[in-house]
Amino acid sequence: MKVILLKDLKGTGKKGDVINVSDGYARNFLFPKGAAKEASDGNLKVLSEQKTAQKIKEEKEHEAAKALAKSMEEITITLFSKAGEGGRLFGSITSKDIAESLKKKHGIDVDKRKILMDEPIKVLGAKFVEIKLHQDVVAKLKVEIKETDK
Repeated sequence: MKVILLKDLKGTGKKGDVINVSDGYARNFLFPKGAAKEASDGNLKVLSEQKTAQKIKEEKEHEAAKALAKSMEEITITLFSKAGEGGRLFGSITSKDIAESLKKKHGIDVDKRKILMDEPIKVLGAKFVEIKLHQDVVAKLKVEIKETDK
């Protein structure tokens, strides 16, 4: 029996896959759990329309991410911190600080986990930080660290 999976099932397939399973497995397990539906002509047509709509949505998100990346590359964020000898900070600037500053000063909401930093910034000066906006769109943001007035 051909069925369309409605959920990801380990060892069976992913959501949206059309697979061939035994009649008993479909009737006794997949259908009662709401994990699949029969692959009739109407259901297959609905599935193809959903996949087309999903592809269009992903393309729009990708274009929006590209536009946001282009605008972010023109932005410079300035953060202030106390520093000691040689420009070393008392503490560090983390991805959380950068995300908060972006939201507060520019209205751009970015998840701190999307900001790619090997380690927190611990020295004064300018540095470029990469932000992963989409699966294959990465923006470079200039971050300047200045010493607070004493």
